[in-house]
Amino acid sequence: MPETDVLEDRQLGHVTVLFGARGGKYPHGNSLLVRGSAETLLIDPSLSIIPRRERLPRIDRVVNSHCHEDHIAGNHLFPAIPWHLHELDLPGIQSIDNMMAIYGYTEPIGNAFRHIVEREFHFTPRPEAVAFRDGDVFDLGGVRVRVIHAPGHTRGHCLFHIEPDDVVYLGDIDLTSFGPYYGDAWSSLEDFERTLRAVRQIEARWYATFHHIGVLEGRTAFLERLDRFAAVIQSREHRLVEFLAEPRTLDDIVAHRFVYRPQDDVPFAAAVERRSMSQHVERLLRAGRVREVEPGSYHVLA
Repeated sequence: MPETDVLEDRQLGHVTVLFGARGGKYPHGNSLLVRGSAETLLIDPSLSIIPRRERLPRIDRVVNSHCHEDHIAGNHLFPAIPWHLHELDLPGIQSIDNMMAIYGYTEPIGNAFRHIVEREFHFTPRPEAVAFRDGDVFDLGGVRVRVIHAPGHTRGHCLFHIEPDDVVYLGDIDLTSFGPYYGDAWSSLEDFERTLRAVRQIEARWYATFHHIGVLEGRTAFLERLDRFAAVIQSREHRLVEFLAEPRTLDDIVAHRFVYRPQDDVPFAAAVERRSMSQHVERLLRAGRVREVEPGSYHVLA
């Protein structure tokens, strides 16, 4: 991203939302700067932090909502301060091999993506990164940042509730029309669904996302977006059931594309489709809605 690109900020009390390029569209994202009287922390330093680096105040801690490439892309700018992740995602930042295990891509995609993570997202291993857990609080001096474990996207994906400004940072519960992403080895469809039910109970004045939406004010606007976001899961499953009106293999399902659009040029799309939709198939099998008519071939029950 050129250094001349104009990047916007939005102040929400002690919280500054540092909007990413192109509205936080991947590979960029919206980071949060949270200032207290004693410490300042930076949540999810994105690629768009890099051109801002000279304008940032002193940062005392980096806190990552989870260990994905776009959320840790700016961590390398802060080698002398602690980096914090949930204990379940902590291994990912400790080595590139652990990081790649999160995705679970097979070759040749795995090796190609490893180079992307290292070169384009500046992956820097941090063996001494610090773990946090659900309910932990970062006390910054008059400002408190509380951890809410929200798994599904990754095992350790977390939200943060920031007081006294009543801001909830949603990370990659990004409320977009794309819907929930549960396409990695460390993702879980059913954990994500449990998380979405729990998130509905969170009341706040402001809701901030890492991608696209940015900031929503008020619970009504949040719930409207959340319901549309969550409904994508059932839409995928409904379309899958329709597709299985004839016997289909998992390869057929992957090729049909239920997560990405057929025209989307995404090199790892097949891997994501396989991981995402195999979870739907397994659920439909358990529920007795689909049967395996022959090894690896599935058909909906009439």
